[in-house]
Amino acid sequence: MPITVFGAPLSPFVRKVRLCLQEKGLDYGLEVVMPFTPPEWYLQLNPLGRIPALKDEDLCLADSSVICQYLDETYGQTAQLYGDSPADRAQIRWLEKYADYELAPLTTFGIFRNRVLKPSSGKPCNEETVQSALNEKLPPHFDYLERQLGENAFFIGEQLSIADIAVACQLINMEHGGEMIDAGRWPALAAHYSRMKARESVENLLPGEQRMTAKLIEMGRKATSAN
Repeated sequence: MPITVFGAPLSPFVRKVRLCLQEKGLDYGLEVVMPFTPPEWYLQLNPLGRIPALKDEDLCLADSSVICQYLDETYGQTAQLYGDSPADRAQIRWLEKYADYELAPLTTFGIFRNRVLKPSSGKPCNEETVQSALNEKLPPHFDYLERQLGENAFFIGEQLSIADIAVACQLINMEHGGEMIDAGRWPALAAHYSRMKARESVENLLPGEQRMTAKLIEMGRKATSAN
């Protein structure tokens, strides 16, 4: 019985789980569940109602980090995404948390939500919030990530980890919201993001996401013109 992921494709946390599965070569199915208004049955999987959740045989899990760590530990014969040593694992978990807790409020809930989600539902974009994220709040985070990368291809060690995936997932949402990393200011981070987008796992997901985003943006334009 294949693994099932529950959630919405444009969620960076759902994307993180899907990329984890793809990088590990594990078959899975996606069952779309929208955040904020999940069906009653979904609350049996995750009483908080958040996405993603995962079902593997009789096991149900919630929270993207918990899910990805479970996959890494359970399917040990596949690509390992949490490092080979205690030090690497700790650093990877730290950067994963950094992306989820520090970048997400700005890239996803600040930029993407205001530029794409709110207009598509007839609500105005708060451009002041977007500009604050871009010009004041995100630059110190990008400075930090630039230093962490240095001249390396990946954040930790010499191979892909969930840290790379988690950061890229947030930058994808920022790009869906119409903004890109400034390669002149953060060349290492911009190059890392380009490499991540060129991975087969990401290329498998992005076209569908871009089509969904374009539809949402068009919905927002129509809603704005109707008002």
